[in-house]
Amino acid sequence: MIELKHLRKEFEDTTPLKDVNLTINDGDVIAVIGPSGTGKSTLLRCINLLEEPTSGEIIVNGEVINSKDCDINEVRKKMGMVFQSFNLFGHLTVIENIMNPQITLLGKGRQESYDKAMDLLHKVGLASKALNYPDELSGGQQQRIAIARTLAMDPDIILFDEPTSALDPSMIGEVQSVIGMLAKTGRTMVIVTHEMDFARKISNRVLFLDEGGIYEDGSPKQIFEHPQKPKTQTFINRLSSLEYAMNYEDFDIEQVAEDLQSYAEKHLIESERTSKVQLAVEGIVMNNLLEMDIEPKIIVRIVYSEKKDLLTLTILYSGQHWDINSSSNILFLSLLKEPTTEVMDERLEIPEDGCNNKIVINFKWQEVE
Repeated sequence: MIELKHLRKEFEDTTPLKDVNLTINDGDVIAVIGPSGTGKSTLLRCINLLEEPTSGEIIVNGEVINSKDCDINEVRKKMGMVFQSFNLFGHLTVIENIMNPQITLLGKGRQESYDKAMDLLHKVGLASKALNYPDELSGGQQQRIAIARTLAMDPDIILFDEPTSALDPSMIGEVQSVIGMLAKTGRTMVIVTHEMDFARKISNRVLFLDEGGIYEDGSPKQIFEHPQKPKTQTFINRLSSLEYAMNYEDFDIEQVAEDLQSYAEKHLIESERTSKVQLAVEGIVMNNLLEMDIEPKIIVRIVYSEKKDLLTLTILYSGQHWDINSSSNILFLSLLKEPTTEVMDERLEIPEDGCNNKIVINFKWQEVE
């Protein structure tokens, strides 16, 4: 068990952690999320004393590890850490990278270290790469080797600091699957991540960091579906949708397209659907609504429901009502008539955000026969 009591960490120009109180139980798999700059990585680095706390206590299995009497090297033998960068030795082969800490830190013999390393390479699916050097591997493979090296120390606790942030999107899944396998072994794990779907699936607890501490602590269902505090709600809502409040001066269709592409990649949405959403935004907003009012108020909201596999475009606007079927854009109208698209165009009885008109388009996936 790990306890943090009134943990504070100050740097010269900022104090990311002001008063952190936290209990991590044996077997917990905790995802740490929150905006950039809120101290997520600093929290991990304090737990294993890569950063010396300014004040407070870090207690691991009853021992205050940031006291002068503690041998932190002994503590770290049971507390592994996986970094954003892989930190593999380039002059050693894969198998040597995993054997080395067993020999130098644990005092194991070469044969025992080799057997352990090969067993771990099989578990992470890279036994065939044992004699390769790190620069001969992909980023995802190197991170899996780094995880195997950590596991070779038989740690009770593993800290992951953004383990997939340095990887190409195509490699993220292979590393996440290895971490998912570890989560089922009963090890205590703390994972700092920006991958929200991964955080939700992998953890039994989620910590949202803000205001210098643990702003909200709950189950994945609570944090991602029913967050209690305002900043958590705002953060989660931004992650699950795209929203733009726009007028003629600040509307940037290219930025919308870039954001939509990133959003689609994150949620594995097909390019055909995202292209239709972009076409709909251009057809409705650019070619019609922005031309109807001198000072238009328009809100564009794009939301994807994984459960329903439904991509929804909602456009709220103020002023004169526009009949969506009156558009002169033939391509746009043909899009709306496709069986994959369902259109609702209505006046709101109660204005929402100052807007009294709403257009909702649901983009469903239609498999090609």
